[in-house]
Amino acid sequence: MATMKSVHAAKDKVDVVDVERPVPGPKDALVRIRACGICGTDTFFLHLGGMPSGADGAMRAIPLSHEPAGEVVEVGAEVRGLAVGNRVVVNPQGAPTGIIGCGGELGGMDEYLLIENAEVGRSVAVFPDDMPFDVASLNEPMAVARHAVNRSEAKPTDKVVVFGAGPIGLGATIWLKLGGVEHVTVVDVIPERLETALAVGADAVVDSATEDLTGRLKELHGEAANALGQPQAGTDVYIDAAGAPAVFDAVIANAKWHAKFVMVAVQKKGEVDLGGMLRSELTLVASQGYPTEIFEVTAELVEHRERFAKLISHRVPFSGVDRAFELALTPGAAEEVVVTFDEVSHL
Repeated sequence: MATMKSVHAAKDKVDVVDVERPVPGPKDALVRIRACGICGTDTFFLHLGGMPSGADGAMRAIPLSHEPAGEVVEVGAEVRGLAVGNRVVVNPQGAPTGIIGCGGELGGMDEYLLIENAEVGRSVAVFPDDMPFDVASLNEPMAVARHAVNRSEAKPTDKVVVFGAGPIGLGATIWLKLGGVEHVTVVDVIPERLETALAVGADAVVDSATEDLTGRLKELHGEAANALGQPQAGTDVYIDAAGAPAVFDAVIANAKWHAKFVMVAVQKKGEVDLGGMLRSELTLVASQGYPTEIFEVTAELVEHRERFAKLISHRVPFSGVDRAFELALTPGAAEEVVVTFDEVSHL
């Protein structure tokens, strides 16, 4: 029986194990993975040492990663619209056996990925042969970023602040600017990330570790007032792609009357100044996943590939997958890390 390499979660590291190579059924397709990004969710599972399972909460190893791009190598007899050689991105939430790389039976950081009940437009989308696999692997996180922007309902005349210049924050910045938003400011504490934000189209950046955030926002977006008439920054929309408790404090401290705050990053438990929210009649909007956006972004990702490529800070071959996850686990060491599979010996 043919085997393949699969990357599983262990405690603060990854295990590369040999598993049986999937055999597609008549409704399935088999994709040879050529590139796969590492998400913050992957590092979360590594910190846990897997995923809790059963009543005792014991950890079980799970296959990792949900940002794959690859090429079709086998197609079931009943599959329509998909052919061997097609280059595809994958909907991780479209697998019947559970979300790919997030506790399901399948992982995107495998040499081969089974596409169950393969259907173009639902489980996969095809991209052109001249599109680099590493940039194509951004499809899933860019769908997350697009959903956050869609939830914000930002208008071209709005002034927007994005907290966090990681892949989601930078992706949101690109989508906002492609959507014609007048002014987008990115806030982070890592100068290199802020440089990338400017490179992908941010109108301004703020290093909140060294600069007065309130003063800079008033300078960039003008002054407004909250419901009590107190002076505030003129920012219309805030997007949290950082997940730090300080973001909530900063937004509430600066929010004008009827500002909107979109939370796409995972926030841990913490105190929220509800009185401050009341004084601004601040609207809090949660953004989770990509209900419709997973393949809505694909064509634009292809069209603006050079711009999106700037989000990738590290490209690491599969032989160095341990190093790739070490980079992802180290705060501030990397932005988007993509593992490439070109040198893997495929059976």
